[in-house]
Amino acid sequence: MLRLITEKGEIEIRECTTVEEFDACVRLQREAFGLPDMELSPRRHLIVARSAGGWTLGAFAGEKMVGFVLNQVAVRRAPETGAEEIIGYSHMMAVAKDYQNCGVGSRLKWAQRARALGEGRRFIRWTWDPVQSRNAHFNINRLGVVVRRYVANYYGTDYSTATGKFGDPLGLDSDRLVAEWELDSSRVEALARGDKPEPLGEPAASVEIPPNWSALVREDAEAARRELTRVREEFQTAFAAGLVCAGFEREPRPRYLFFREP
Repeated sequence: MLRLITEKGEIEIRECTTVEEFDACVRLQREAFGLPDMELSPRRHLIVARSAGGWTLGAFAGEKMVGFVLNQVAVRRAPETGAEEIIGYSHMMAVAKDYQNCGVGSRLKWAQRARALGEGRRFIRWTWDPVQSRNAHFNINRLGVVVRRYVANYYGTDYSTATGKFGDPLGLDSDRLVAEWELDSSRVEALARGDKPEPLGEPAASVEIPPNWSALVREDAEAARRELTRVREEFQTAFAAGLVCAGFEREPRPRYLFFREP
């Protein structure tokens, strides 16, 4: 159990274990993401994930859940040995709208890291939308993830979250970046302590993204599709050249930064 003080008051982070708490996770998904029910992780998914060795950490303001992160059990080939290694897959994190930008999300992620390390894990993976600059800044600059893989249309064509000027569904590809969170790397350990990590040096390449993706989708759907295709192709070119994405700049225009593998 972890307690922290925010501008909204005291927040307690603890594991969700009851049906009522899992139902609160479902309600929070609706509030935070505005997704249709078919896109939500239901109560049964959360319960089964816990039964299979995963867990959900909830952030509570008193009795009210204001955030959660779901950590599922997954497997990868360890890069050093090629042997199978149990890892975490961070399927979803949500924070209530009134508690966003208050540090709740970062506290949940650092609590997730601490719990995973305590279980002997050293790696967590998840995905995010490459054209969302807020997520890019949080994942790369605040948490220290690196990206080596871009997946085109990961979830299939998305008709539920992208709508045009008149509310019509656009059907955009659900491209995703794959976050690699090495929990015991020197960069992540520095960020966990609140220190500045070692500088990465000069980037070898960069990929710009639109400064306001939601507005672009609303105002010019075809331009949004062209931009997504450009971003996809530039990422794939950088990865094909053996580069790794490990930096993100928000100003003067949002762009991902790529470096050569050490």
